Amino acid sequence: MISRDELANARKRATGFLRRAGIVLSPADKRNIEVADFGLGDLKNTGLEIVTYVNTERCCAKELVLFPRQTCPEHRHPRQSSADSGKEETFRCRWGAVYLYVPGRKTAKPHARPPKGTEQYYTVWGEIVLRPGQQHTLRPDTLHWFQSGPHGAILSEFSTHSRDETDVFTNPAIQRATRVR
Repeated sequence: MISRDELANARKRATGFLRRAGIVLSPADKRNIEVADFGLGDLKNTGLEIVTYVNTERCCAKELVLFPRQTCPEHRHPRQSSADSGKEETFRCRWGAVYLYVPGRKTAKPHARPPKGTEQYYTVWGEIVLRPGQQHTLRPDTLHWFQSGPHGAILSEFSTHSRDETDVFTNPAIQRATRVR
């Protein structure tokens, strides 16, 4: 849960990051930035700021803002039905550096560290480093997590339909919908 002040400050800060990266937002985009603290109340370490441009039944486009060393926790986008295998997504780094972790051989010296006290909920360690202009596509139902570098980062996400409320997180304490007090 976050306070109204935390929500307003995170939106303002995210707007500044986007402006620095040359990404122009409409006034409505700025007002509607989603601030996700994942129910942990530790936005500095575990969180994500999201601008959703479009989310139809066929496609979705978003900007994901990560403050310095902020982590989007480990999760996957599961199969929804026999006709819907789950969300496929492509991350393209626009600004900063992002350390994306997926199944595979464990990286000997990973750049990212899980937030203190949550280490047990980070189980995939195949590291993919994304810098501006680089991208990576995840197949549906792929376990993944990511963290920005020391200056923060912006990722563009292009995907099939997004159903964030159906994401499955490794940490059972996570609540995808942000609550504001």
